[in-house]
Amino acid sequence: MTGEPIRVLLAEDQGMMRGAPALLLGMEDDIEVVARVAAGDAILDAALAHLPDVALLDIELPGRSGLDAAADLRVRVPGCRVLILTTFGSAGPNPLTARESDALKASADGATVADIAARLHLSESTVRNYLSSAIGKTGTRNRMEALREARRQGRL
Repeated sequence: MTGEPIRVLLAEDQGMMRGAPALLLGMEDDIEVVARVAAGDAILDAALAHLPDVALLDIELPGRSGLDAAADLRVRVPGCRVLILTTFGSAGPNPLTARESDALKASADGATVADIAARLHLSESTVRNYLSSAIGKTGTRNRMEALREARRQGRL
């Protein structure tokens, strides 16, 4: 790693959807999750306290929307870039896409993200996205739990 890690603030009201990206981002040597908040009205205080380089914000949050908080960040923490995310519907009934299934299956032997990316001819960030999505859709905490749950639910 060269230089300082990218400092990230995550704002998501669903614990699982906040935890999965934090876990995946935490695997990167050059990324550090410095704050996790569950409400929009906590974003600015967390950003002022931790001075993140990037804020990953859900649109719909209790207390204040991610869009409103992004406007605050632009003024009060101008060095912080903002990425907006949102989820639609509940995680339970959503079927896994073919690529999410492929990524889960490829992780069954404990392969690293780099190994999975090579096997599937994808970038590592794309594999992380597929695994994160599968984790969210299965309501689990990590890819091995997601694999077990997807198999239990007959999704694989």
